[in-house]
Amino acid sequence: MKNLNKNRVFRFNRRIRGLTNYKLRLGLLKSGLTRAVVRMSNNNMLVQFVDYGDDGDKILTSVKSNELKKLGYTLNTGNTVSAYLAGMLAGKKLLKSKKGSSEVIIDMGLQQSFYGGRIYAAIKGLVDAGVNVKVSDVVFPVEERLTGAHLKQDDAEKVVAKVKATIEAM
Repeated sequence: MKNLNKNRVFRFNRRIRGLTNYKLRLGLLKSGLTRAVVRMSNNNMLVQFVDYGDDGDKILTSVKSNELKKLGYTLNTGNTVSAYLAGMLAGKKLLKSKKGSSEVIIDMGLQQSFYGGRIYAAIKGLVDAGVNVKVSDVVFPVEERLTGAHLKQDDAEKVVAKVKATIEAM
């Protein structure tokens, strides 16, 4: 007997695989704002600005935290400090390139978030860069974690201050 389901394509394949929450995505798209997509892995942080289009999403600008090494960042790129700096760099790139409104809505996807985490550190970087994001100050990490004062390396604060000054000068 022949298998009839062999070539069947499921309607919501990404939902079945647990990759997309379509109800959440529709709510974000209905806002009409540019989405600030924040994704994290163990070693990197990705911050993208995405606009919806009928033929697919259009990425306006994208920053990975390992791009900070070009600016003189020598620390780990998977920590809270690098997430903050990556968010700040992405915000500066957006403001430099995009004409019009700088108001965005945050798209965290299916990631689990908690107050003071790396995702909110990246969002704090966006806010400090001048991007208009509706978010409460309660969720951001403490300033000590954003400046690198908690790191055990002696020159961590100096490196962070140097890279932050470079980003702000952009």
